[in-house]
Amino acid sequence: MIETLLALVPHYGLYIVALATFFSCLALPIPSSLIMLTAGAFVAAGDLAMTATAGLAFGGAVLGDQAGFRIGARGGTLLQRFSGRGGKSAELIARAHRLADRWGGPGVFFSRWLISPLGPYMNFVTGAARMDWLRFTLWGAAGEAVWVTVYVGLGYGFASRIEELASILGNFSGALAAGAVALGLGLWLRAALHADRQKARQPGRAR
Repeated sequence: MIETLLALVPHYGLYIVALATFFSCLALPIPSSLIMLTAGAFVAAGDLAMTATAGLAFGGAVLGDQAGFRIGARGGTLLQRFSGRGGKSAELIARAHRLADRWGGPGVFFSRWLISPLGPYMNFVTGAARMDWLRFTLWGAAGEAVWVTVYVGLGYGFASRIEELASILGNFSGALAAGAVALGLGLWLRAALHADRQKARQPGRAR
């Protein structure tokens, strides 16, 4: 599937890029980052225009975020379905919940590009949690701007080494997602221990 999508980029590049970023923001298994890298390489070769490529990638991502947020806001049915299945989707949803609870708007921003595997699920989670729409939109758009700039820019700058670059970035993103979860759990555990100690110090409690 990935090879087929990448083969379509030089022929239908702008449409493929926009659709890829849109549907990837709805948790569909679309290799949008790799497609943007490839599109950046075609920009470097003169086959695609930089402004149109980056603009449509950004527009597709923002619209995808909005769709995911609305899905979450309309009762979170899809979110509950994913959670009930268990496995990787349920794990990512749980991570997104922790990130949203801990960081709010900045969590939305970083989930767009720094820990992008959580991005689609942050859309659902923040919609279901009724985060302020304008706050979500501003943080999300800022993050998508970084995501598009980084991947299209890297594809442009390293056009001859796309496969190696994609592998490095994929491993880096996964490691950051795991690190974010570990940090969140550590902070939660520290807060829980602190709360228990405070209760134990209250007058009248057995020690």
